[in-house]
Amino acid sequence: MAQFKTRLTEMFGVETPICMGGMTGVGYGELVAAVANAGALGFITAHMFKSGEELLAEIEKTKKLTDKPFGVNLTLLPSINPIPYDEYREAIIHSGIKIVETAGRAPTDHLPRFKEHGVKVIHKCTSVRHAVSAVKKGVDVISIDGFECAGHPGEDDVGLIVLLPATVDAVDVPVIASGGMADGRGLAAAIALGADGVNMGTRFCATVEATIHENVKKKIVENTELDTVLVGRSLRNTARVAKNDVSTQVAEIQKDPTKTFADVKELMAGVRGRENVLRDGDTDGGIWTSGQSQALIHDIPTCKDLVSNIMKQFEEARAKLAR
Repeated sequence: MAQFKTRLTEMFGVETPICMGGMTGVGYGELVAAVANAGALGFITAHMFKSGEELLAEIEKTKKLTDKPFGVNLTLLPSINPIPYDEYREAIIHSGIKIVETAGRAPTDHLPRFKEHGVKVIHKCTSVRHAVSAVKKGVDVISIDGFECAGHPGEDDVGLIVLLPATVDAVDVPVIASGGMADGRGLAAAIALGADGVNMGTRFCATVEATIHENVKKKIVENTELDTVLVGRSLRNTARVAKNDVSTQVAEIQKDPTKTFADVKELMAGVRGRENVLRDGDTDGGIWTSGQSQALIHDIPTCKDLVSNIMKQFEEARAKLAR
């Protein structure tokens, strides 16, 4: 498999500039280890675990499956039920993990402990201004999410082809391109625009090792760039999710500016997406995230074959540019 060095690969000791960021209901140890063994950088999603002790057990399980680098994702968001972020942080430090991906609010309160123990922090942002602010606060790498991304693209609606180079111009740390990334052509484009790597979420959902229902993987392959919906716009908490009966209904309800979260709370319940969709395979059973990159996904390979194919296509794209 072709290797390509960037500031990202050298900082984290990975073979390729490809990341699989944290994903709720998906980022378990088996998939993260498969991503690591393929030469990319994967992240266990911390908030899927009830305690720091459970997270530590997942990290230790993953270490038995790979001797390659991997990280942990901390998504710092308000929650109805308190999330044990301090426990997670101490579990990460205790485990010896040296790479953390944060999202949501800036990880200001966690940075001193992480820095004390040599943990590098990648912070996900959706705007140039937030990237600049995060770097000033001390994060080591920025992962910038374009409007195409699955999950939360922010409220500015700026596509990655503008947002990425604008961010690269504004900060002096490595930048990871996220949103719309699914193949080697995207990787080549991101490198040309100044990125040190790419983040792929939806693409890694459609792999053999992803522990989600086969129906969901097949639906990702079947879907096009038009098969996503933006929900939460009226609440200024936009999320890009797969188009299905539930998400279409939510988007329709939210066209009425008088509607509140209470009007869609049951439809948007996370447990419906995790259990009905990801576990049981009813792709109309709840809200589940998917990016516009699903238009570029045509198969369900192993992580090893996926990363190898991406790097092969990347080299072909580079050779084309060199002509």
